[in-house]
Order: sequence, then structure tokens, then C-alpha cells
Amino acid sequence: MKLTPRQQQILDFIEQRMRSDGFPPTRAEIVSHFGFASPNAAQCHLRALADRGAIELRPGRARGIVPLRPHATPEAPDPTLRKLPVIGRVAAGSPLLAIENLEDEVQVDAHFFQPAPDYALKVRGDSMTGAGIDDGDLLLVHRTPDARSGQIVVARIDDEVTVKRFHSSTHGIRLDSENPAYDSIHVAAGSDFVIEGLAVGTIRAFTGT
Repeated sequence: MKLTPRQQQILDFIEQRMRSDGFPPTRAEIVSHFGFASPNAAQCHLRALADRGAIELRPGRARGIVPLRPHATPEAPDPTLRKLPVIGRVAAGSPLLAIENLEDEVQVDAHFFQPAPDYALKVRGDSMTGAGIDDGDLLLVHRTPDARSGQIVVARIDDEVTVKRFHSSTHGIRLDSENPAYDSIHVAAGSDFVIEGLAVGTIRAFTGT
């Protein structure tokens, strides 16, 4: 299978994204990464790769690019890669990782996060945009019941799960948003308050097709 240097670069990029993210890039991401002037330029390279048997193109799917390397030697599993459950909307009163809350899985390189993440939480709303956490992002979370003041946590207050910046003092517990449109939450004495985990990173939602 003889490829041009650019075709090889695109194939390497697709395979790298498969290893790091667990899914291929979209055509828009390929256009952005290589600085193509139009999506048609990327599509021409992808068709050429498909004609040479390097990839399979599946029409009608934003990520319908499947690398095919039948003659490649399988790589040994990378011990730093970890599959994390993706938590969607949390059913009231249910444990965070209960089956009814699981939406998907995502693969990440745990080497890039300290401490290592245990699950991903789909962010709802814009209360933490000032910390770079946007609606639709996947927030990577390390499970722990402990946090230091100033850290961003996933917390449960009674039946509600929220992502906020944690502050603890002799005056009590305060959960701050990172958006001035939202007030701080002062945890009332006697509330059922639990820290579910510590935010360690995000995977940005990509809206291109």
C-alpha cells in the first residue's frame, strides 16, 4: 500500500486519534488540523486512502472513518489508556455510577491527568465556564470523598449532583460557580452533603460535522 506523504500523515492522525480518544476524527477536525482550505481537499485525501484500502468510509456518519491495517502488527495494549464510564443525567437519589446513569464510554490516556480519572461526567449548563468547563463537555473525575479548598469538585447535596469550586472554613461549606450569573451555594447544616470526586480535566465537545 503506497501512500503519498500527505496521505500517510492523515492516516497517522486518524490512527493517533483512535488510540487517544477511542474514536476517529471528523472531517472538520481533519480540515482544521492540516489547515486545508476546504472540506473537499480533506475528502479527496480520504477517498484516496479508502481506494488504497487504508481506511473505510461510512457515509452518513460524522465520524465514519475506520482505519484498516490488515497487515499491521497489532500493538501491545497501552497500559496508560483507560476506558471510563460516561455519566449523563443523574437519577435523583441514585449512586453516581448506577447503571441508569451510564450513557457511554470514553478512552483516555490516564498519563496526562493527576490523579488518574475514574469516570467522565457530561456537563450540563454554563455555571463553570470561567474555569473552562462548558455545557456538553466531558469532565474527567477522580473518585475521592476529600478535597482541598479551591479545588473543583463533583458534589452531591441531598439529591442534586453539581460541579462547583469547593471552599471549606469555620463558617461552613460554600460551593462557588465560575460564572457571575450564578450565586454561590452555601451548604446548610444538616444537609446530606458528599464529595463524589475531584475534577482533573475535560474533553471538549466538538460541534463540527
